[in-house]
Amino acid sequence: MSQAPLTQPLARYSHVRQVGEIVYVAGQGCRDAKTDKYAGLTLAPDGSILAYDIAEQTIGVLNNVEGALKSLGLDRRALVDINVFLTDMRDFPAMNKVWNDFFRDVEPPPTRTTVAVSKLPGHNFVEMKAVAEARRKG
Repeated sequence: MSQAPLTQPLARYSHVRQVGEIVYVAGQGCRDAKTDKYAGLTLAPDGSILAYDIAEQTIGVLNNVEGALKSLGLDRRALVDINVFLTDMRDFPAMNKVWNDFFRDVEPPPTRTTVAVSKLPGHNFVEMKAVAEARRKG
Protein backbone atom coordinates (compact mmCIF):
# COMPACT_ATOMS: atom_id res chain seq x y z
CA MET A 1 0.00 0.00 0.00
CA SER A 2 1.42 3.38 -0.95
CA GLN A 3 1.39 6.06 1.69
CA ALA A 4 -0.39 9.35 1.11
CA PRO A 5 2.06 12.25 0.96
CA LEU A 6 2.23 14.39 4.09
CA THR A 7 3.42 17.97 4.25
CA GLN A 8 6.74 18.55 5.95
CA PRO A 9 6.04 19.61 9.54
CA LEU A 10 7.09 23.17 10.33
CA ALA A 11 8.61 22.01 13.64
CA ARG A 12 9.75 18.77 15.28
CA TYR A 13 6.48 16.86 15.68
CA SER A 14 4.68 13.91 14.15
CA HIS A 15 1.71 14.41 11.85
CA VAL A 16 0.23 11.16 13.06
CA ARG A 17 1.04 8.87 15.95
CA GLN A 18 -0.46 5.55 16.97
CA VAL A 19 -0.47 4.43 20.61
CA GLY A 20 -2.14 1.04 20.92
CA GLU A 21 -5.40 1.36 19.04
CA ILE A 22 -5.63 5.13 19.44
CA VAL A 23 -4.36 7.33 16.60
CA TYR A 24 -3.60 11.00 17.16
CA VAL A 25 -3.51 13.34 14.16
CA ALA A 26 -1.71 16.63 14.77
CA GLY A 27 -3.45 19.85 13.80
CA GLN A 28 -3.69 19.87 10.01
CA GLY A 29 -3.93 22.95 7.85
CA CYS A 30 -4.66 23.16 4.15
CA ARG A 31 -1.07 23.19 2.83
CA ASP A 32 -0.80 20.69 -0.05
CA ALA A 33 2.05 18.17 0.28
CA LYS A 34 2.66 18.02 -3.47
CA THR A 35 2.71 21.76 -4.24
CA ASP A 36 3.50 23.23 -0.78
CA LYS A 37 0.72 25.78 -1.50
CA TYR A 38 -2.24 26.65 0.69
CA ALA A 39 -5.69 25.83 -0.68
CA GLY A 40 -8.28 28.50 -1.34
CA LEU A 41 -6.06 31.58 -1.38
CA THR A 42 -5.98 34.60 -3.66
CA LEU A 43 -2.58 36.23 -3.26
CA ALA A 44 -1.29 39.64 -4.31
CA PRO A 45 1.98 39.85 -6.28
CA ASP A 46 3.80 40.59 -3.01
CA GLY A 47 2.43 37.36 -1.47
CA SER A 48 -0.07 39.02 0.86
CA ILE A 49 -3.51 37.47 1.12
CA LEU A 50 -6.24 39.24 -0.83
CA ALA A 51 -8.97 36.68 -0.12
CA TYR A 52 -9.53 33.13 1.03
CA ASP A 53 -12.18 30.50 0.34
CA ILE A 54 -12.99 28.67 3.58
CA ALA A 55 -14.72 25.84 1.70
CA GLU A 56 -11.55 25.13 -0.32
CA GLN A 57 -9.44 25.42 2.81
CA THR A 58 -11.72 22.98 4.65
CA ILE A 59 -11.47 20.47 1.81
CA GLY A 60 -7.67 20.77 1.97
CA VAL A 61 -7.65 20.29 5.74
CA LEU A 62 -9.92 17.24 5.67
CA ASN A 63 -7.85 15.72 2.86
CA ASN A 64 -4.71 16.24 4.96
CA VAL A 65 -6.36 14.62 7.99
CA GLU A 66 -7.32 11.65 5.86
CA GLY A 67 -3.85 11.58 4.30
CA ALA A 68 -2.33 11.25 7.76
CA LEU A 69 -4.69 8.36 8.48
CA LYS A 70 -3.90 6.69 5.15
CA SER A 71 -0.23 6.62 6.12
CA LEU A 72 -1.35 4.05 8.73
CA GLY A 73 -3.76 2.21 6.41
CA LEU A 74 -6.85 3.99 7.79
CA ASP A 75 -9.44 6.33 6.32
CA ARG A 76 -12.08 8.83 7.50
CA ARG A 77 -14.26 6.02 8.92
CA ALA A 78 -11.66 5.54 11.68
CA LEU A 79 -12.14 9.08 12.98
CA VAL A 80 -13.64 9.33 16.47
CA ASP A 81 -13.22 13.00 17.47
CA ILE A 82 -12.12 16.19 15.71
CA ASN A 83 -11.37 19.65 17.05
CA VAL A 84 -11.95 22.40 14.49
CA PHE A 85 -10.27 25.77 14.84
CA LEU A 86 -11.64 28.70 12.80
CA THR A 87 -10.24 32.22 12.70
CA ASP A 88 -13.71 33.62 11.95
CA MET A 89 -16.98 32.05 13.10
CA ARG A 90 -18.72 33.66 10.11
CA ASP A 91 -16.98 30.86 8.16
CA PHE A 92 -18.84 28.21 10.18
CA PRO A 93 -21.71 27.59 7.69
CA ALA A 94 -19.36 27.07 4.72
CA MET A 95 -17.02 24.86 6.77
CA ASN A 96 -20.00 22.89 8.06
CA LYS A 97 -21.32 22.27 4.53
CA VAL A 98 -17.97 20.80 3.44
CA TRP A 99 -17.87 18.77 6.67
CA ASN A 100 -21.33 17.32 6.01
CA ASP A 101 -20.38 16.38 2.43
CA PHE A 102 -17.08 14.80 3.54
CA PHE A 103 -18.75 12.65 6.21
CA ARG A 104 -22.00 11.94 4.33
CA ASP A 105 -21.39 8.18 4.16
CA VAL A 106 -19.59 7.75 7.50
CA GLU A 107 -21.60 6.06 10.27
CA PRO A 108 -21.27 6.99 12.96
CA PRO A 109 -19.69 10.34 12.11
CA PRO A 110 -16.96 11.61 14.44
CA THR A 111 -17.75 13.89 17.36
CA ARG A 112 -16.68 17.48 16.88
CA THR A 113 -15.85 20.64 18.78
CA THR A 114 -15.49 23.93 16.89
CA VAL A 115 -13.82 26.97 18.42
CA ALA A 116 -12.73 30.38 17.22
CA VAL A 117 -9.07 31.34 17.50
CA SER A 118 -7.41 34.65 16.73
CA LYS A 119 -4.80 33.29 14.30
CA LEU A 120 -3.46 30.05 12.85
CA PRO A 121 0.02 29.29 11.46
CA GLY A 122 0.82 29.99 7.83
CA HIS A 123 -2.06 30.93 5.56
CA ASN A 124 -4.60 28.73 7.33
CA PHE A 125 -8.02 30.02 8.32
CA VAL A 126 -9.16 26.57 9.48
CA GLU A 127 -7.23 23.77 11.19
CA MET A 128 -8.31 20.38 12.53
CA LYS A 129 -6.82 18.02 15.12
CA ALA A 130 -8.19 14.48 15.29
CA VAL A 131 -8.32 11.21 17.20
CA ALA A 132 -9.04 7.93 15.42
CA GLU A 133 -9.39 4.26 16.27
CA ALA A 134 -6.81 2.00 14.59
CA ARG A 135 -8.97 -1.11 14.40
CA ARG A 136 -11.63 0.69 12.28
CA LYS A 137 -9.73 0.17 9.04
CA GLY A 138 -11.25 1.18 5.75
